[in-house]
Amino acid sequence: MFVYTMKASGLKFFAVVAVSVALLAALIAILPAVNAESDAAAVNTDFRNISDEYDMVEFLKQFGYEVDPVPVEKLTVLIPDEFNSVFEKYNRIQRAQGLNLKRYAGKEAEIYTFKVTNYGVDNVFATLFIRNERVIAGDVCSADGESFVHGFKRPA
Repeated sequence: MFVYTMKASGLKFFAVVAVSVALLAALIAILPAVNAESDAAAVNTDFRNISDEYDMVEFLKQFGYEVDPVPVEKLTVLIPDEFNSVFEKYNRIQRAQGLNLKRYAGKEAEIYTFKVTNYGVDNVFATLFIRNERVIAGDVCSADGESFVHGFKRPA
């Protein structure tokens, strides 16, 4: 076994502590940024600049959906401050596609529902939650027999 000892002066001790604190601070600052980048890297969709129904139709086209250009429904809703289990489950779908409806709790949003014409089954609808020219949530769902709800990307 090899042991090395060194007499530490006050200045050397302070320098070691200062470098350790700086290294720890840098590590703490970098770790949240790395986590945020990994979340953002999973989503390549631009949810901004949705100012009218034409932009909404074009937004849905990037996922391969053809929709009737006139929405079947348009509503103004207030997103609840507290989410019940249904909203929690819906928000999990949103989080998987890079969105988070909880950021808009207590705020109003416009909901547009479009009929999807090329899904392969009848009565499929795409819903967009819009706030400040931005898609803040949305899904594709079926209103027939074997109903389903999923994010914008069609499951394999």
